[in-house]
Parts: sequence; C-alpha cells; structure tokens
Amino acid sequence: MCGIAGFVFAADAPRPDSSALAAMTQALAHRGPDGAGHTMVGRVALVHTRLAIIDIAGGDQPIFAGPAALIANGEIYNDLALRAALPEVRFATGSDCEPPLHLWLRDGAASVARLRGMYAIAIHERGTSNLMLARDPFGIKPLYIAELEHGLAFASEPRALLEAGLVQRQGVRTQARDELLQLQFTTGRETIYPGISRVLPGETIRIAGGRVLDRTRIDALPQGRVESIAEPAALARLDAALEESVALHCRSDVPYGMFLSGGIDSASVLRMMQRVSDQPVRAFTAAFDVRGAADESTQAAVVAKACGARHEIMRIDEAMVWRHLPEIVASFDDPVADYAIIPTWLLARRASREMKVILSGEGGDEMFAGYGRYRRAMRPWWRGGRGMRRQGTFDGLGVLRRQPLHWRDGIAAIELRVPQRGSRLAAAQESDIAEWLPHDLLLKLDRCLMAHGVEGRTPLLDPAVAAAGFLLPDDLKVRGRMGKWLLRRWLETQLPEARPFAPKQGFTVPVGAWIAGAGDRLASLVARQPGIEEIAAPEAVMRLFRHATGRREQHAAWTLLFYALWHRTHVLGLAPEGDVFETLAA
Repeated sequence: MCGIAGFVFAADAPRPDSSALAAMTQALAHRGPDGAGHTMVGRVALVHTRLAIIDIAGGDQPIFAGPAALIANGEIYNDLALRAALPEVRFATGSDCEPPLHLWLRDGAASVARLRGMYAIAIHERGTSNLMLARDPFGIKPLYIAELEHGLAFASEPRALLEAGLVQRQGVRTQARDELLQLQFTTGRETIYPGISRVLPGETIRIAGGRVLDRTRIDALPQGRVESIAEPAALARLDAALEESVALHCRSDVPYGMFLSGGIDSASVLRMMQRVSDQPVRAFTAAFDVRGAADESTQAAVVAKACGARHEIMRIDEAMVWRHLPEIVASFDDPVADYAIIPTWLLARRASREMKVILSGEGGDEMFAGYGRYRRAMRPWWRGGRGMRRQGTFDGLGVLRRQPLHWRDGIAAIELRVPQRGSRLAAAQESDIAEWLPHDLLLKLDRCLMAHGVEGRTPLLDPAVAAAGFLLPDDLKVRGRMGKWLLRRWLETQLPEARPFAPKQGFTVPVGAWIAGAGDRLASLVARQPGIEEIAAPEAVMRLFRHATGRREQHAAWTLLFYALWHRTHVLGLAPEGDVFETLAA
C-alpha cells in the first residue's frame, strides 16, 4: 500500500516545476512512510511513497524494465502465479508490483485483466509521453486525475493535486455537495472538486501527450444471469473460494491482523484466517461508552476466543471523539459523511503500533445480500417493496436554504445501467457494488488506515469469492427476514460460536447521543462556519443541534458537523487546531 502521483505534459507545454513533485510527495507521505522515489523524463514525472509490505529491502519504486517504468499502490495477490507464467523474465525484485510491468511490456493495456488484487497503477513508456493508468475492478484503491490546460496529472488522493498547485481550490460542485448531504457519499466520475475526477473502478486509461486517448473497463462481477445450484454444492464452492482468497490476502512480509466486529463478515474472515495461519490471529474490536448503544464487543470476544485469537477491545468515549474528530475528517479529502469513520480511524491508530496490514470484512453485505434494503427491493411495490435510497437525509427537515433536486441522479444512472440478470436482488446488489461500495465503504477504509500508514485488505472482495457468491439464486442469499443465507450456513458449520442465525444487531456508532450531549456548544459553532452558511440558515442549524432527539435529526446534525469540518480543511485550506470545539471556534 502506497501513494502514487505524477503528471504528463504536452511537448509544447512549459517545463514542469520540480517543486510540484516535492509537494505531491509531501501530501502523500502518510500513505508511504517507509520511503519515496520519483523519476522525471522530459515532461513526464512519476512519484511514489512506499509502505513496505512485500520485499522490504528490494521493492522500492519506480520499478524499471526495458523502456518502461511503473509505480503502484496496492497488492497483486496472484504475484507468484504471474511470475510462473513469465519464465522468460529475469525479475529484478521480489515486489508483487513487478510482474504487472513485464505483463504490460508483453501485452499492453490488456494485461491488467490478468491481475488479481487491489491496485492503482501508472506505467510510463519512457522515451515517449505515453502513460497508462489502471484501477482495480472493485475500486479498493483510489486514483484521481485532473485534465489541465497543458496536460494531465494524477494522484492517489485529490489533496496531492491541490497542494501541488496543479488544480486550484474553487469551492465545490453543487451536485456533489448535494449528494454528500443527502447520501453521505458522492457518486460517479466527477468528485466534489471542480477539475478533479476519479479513475472509475476497473478502468484503464491510455494517455499520450497529456491527453486521454481512450478508456476501457473490467467488470468486478461475474457475467451471466442468476445460476441454479444446490446448497451443498454452493457451500463447498464457497469454502474453497474463501480459503483461497484469505490465504492470498494473508501473504505479507510484515505483521498483520484484522478488525473484528460481532457480525457475520468479520467472523467468517477470522475463521478462515485461523485455518490458513500458523500463528494466533491479532484482532481489534471497537466498543462505545454510551449506555444503550449497540455493543458487539461481547460477541466479538466469544468469537475471538473460539478461534484462539489475540483479541483487544478498544473503548471509545466521547472525549476521544471530540479530541480527534478534526483529524479524522481531515483524512477525507474525498468526503464520506459515514459516522463509521470514527471507530475505523481510531482502531487503525491503535493497530498501527503493532502492524502494517489489517484484513476486514468490507463487501460481505454487498456480495451476499445482507442489507434490509435489498429485501425491500426484492418485493413488488404492491407488497411494500421500494427502491433504494429514495429519501435523503435532509428531506422534510426544513434545514437547508434550498432543497436539493438532483441529488439522486447518480444513483438513478447506475440503476439504469445495471445488467438484467433475472433478479431484483442482484440488481440492487450490483448498484451498491458500483457506487456505495467504492465511494463510501472502501474509501472510508482506505483513508482511515492510510492516515496511520496501515494497509487495508478485503478478502470478501475477490474474483473467486464473487464467482462463488454473487450469482447465487435469491433463496441462497435471502430467506424470510434473513440475508446472507449461504454465508451464515457456512459459518454455522465452521464457527457455531458466532451464532450466525441470531438476529442481526447491526453496527452503529452513538454519534447522535454525543451530539445531543454537546448540542448547545456545537450549535452556534457549526452554524457560523462559511460552508454551512452557504447551505443553511444559522437559526435552522442551531435549532437542529439543540433539539436533535430523533434519529433523522441526529443524522442530519452529524452530517452538518462533518461538512463544517471538511469544508474548513479541504475548501478553505485551514488545518485543524485542537479539538472539535477549538477548531470550529478558530
């Protein structure tokens, strides 16, 4: 896991200023605390900051071979298989990122279809201004571009483009801001920053002379319609896929562990880590100090004990949240107003004292149909069924100066493009995998862990697991009010202590209770922030914070608090100053 950046300018462009390389390197230093490298040839530059996981001594980047140079962020899990398939190559390093360079030299842009892993890759054809950028099909690793007057720049995070002065801060895109307020994340290619866009999941971009030549994409999910398979065969296939994926995701030259909740997904990952590892697994769980808050730590401890894991429960209290929230939000240059960023960031900070790699269960709900919204989407309208994300956070609350009108356009566009597989359930899952997963959950995991120099791995988001799970018939995903049926059945046989058929408690963060307790202090501080004054009347904001007793009102208050801190840092360019109250008062 690393940070990458660079640019390619046209031949008639002014010669690039090398200070931009230094600024990008500094902006991405948290992603690669173990070293940095760069190369500049003519008007093409590549920058790499390294988090050393595989081949600690010899895996520095850029990697050079023949007429090309590569920088990459991520892990190629089929590295050993790719090396075996290239017997003619004398590899210069043990890095898992070297085989993609030799594959590219042989097969060109089509070579990325052979990669199994999470990655953002840039390859420069030295001696020319040709550049290739590629991102993994699930969008686990981020990559952004900016098309400039004289060329194109790219980076693992938008902040590198902004802090290098390659893109100027120009406020925010209104539609993206509306999406963030209503959905808690933003959709599609365009980011919230004018002039900065995402390389989409699975996309490969070819660039020459600073201009995009073409774009192609690889699908994350298997092709075809919902299959017919009996439960015993499906269970055997799932077991094999999970074992293969987790074993690959545990490959590391540095210590690794996992984040463990009391839920099905992380319990499944832990059980398989136990099977493939010869040492006790190190597991971390978050718990909260609020009376009545959902607390999965007790069940997580039971699961950890059954698997012989070395388990630690981290207690998160209100004081910790207010002290660190400005730093947490500052990690999200691409904003995600998901309150799960709080425990994820704090757990990553704790885990970073011991290890550089963390496995987690992201993707299990999407791949195996765990959300209640999927069950609603399965039903026809006359039986109470409804589409997903039909109501935004601020609908009907009377807080915003202007009611957002087009906040759902990005979601609707994806729904129209989802292939017809003969199942409403599969369509709902695929919509989430296309937008919610990369632009909320995976972005959250990436920014929270990389803020502390820790790599996050997601073994449930793997081609073999997708082949074993996504195209299952509906009744092997959902039965009655129970989602993730097949995964629960597998866990029941492997780890009955996980109680896979117990009612789902759900993972919630008691941010509403914390806001309610500090509502009077927060009300005026949030209301007077420039980013908030643009979108809401101060009196409406203060009323919301002082009377945030309902769930929707608390969620809306949290969203405004997040946006106030985010706007201050990433639009106004002001660094956090102390705790949340001191930062907002500065």
